[in-house]
Amino acid sequence: MAKFEELSPDEFKKSPFKIIGKAWMLVTAKKDNDVNTMTAGWGGLGVMWGKNVAFVVIRPQRYTREFVDSSETFSLSFFDVKYKKQLGYLGSVSGRDEDKITKSGLTVLEHEDTPYFKEAKTVLLCKKLYKQEMKSECFINQELDEKWYPDKDYHEMYIAEIEKIMIKK
Repeated sequence: MAKFEELSPDEFKKSPFKIIGKAWMLVTAKKDNDVNTMTAGWGGLGVMWGKNVAFVVIRPQRYTREFVDSSETFSLSFFDVKYKKQLGYLGSVSGRDEDKITKSGLTVLEHEDTPYFKEAKTVLLCKKLYKQEMKSECFINQELDEKWYPDKDYHEMYIAEIEKIMIKK
């Protein structure tokens, strides 16, 4: 059984630029008794409203968005580089079409009804605080809108309180 220990936010030394932007993460949530996940490489960590927070963005067509919307919580799981192939697979296949978690070979665990992965190296358990749709008129730099949203399928941004940070022993 995987053993995780809780880490205080002040002890968390990982660069969000590396663990999110370069190594990627899985955004995972539960709806009813089902779990779905998606790979993400955009997001961040910081402080908002006096709370330690994570923010993630999810496009409206992603199946995982339904799970995040249906739950009060979600997890962000970070892995060693040896799991890059599984993360690539989980980001390219929809849970609507197949049981992609089982096919990936990863194992779902839960902490107080929030799913995460046994194979993860670091897990952030998050409670949703805020959601907002990104909009064309909000871009100060319109080149970003043209480059990243040619189909106008704008991400929805979620800001969530980091309730627990768990590091694998």
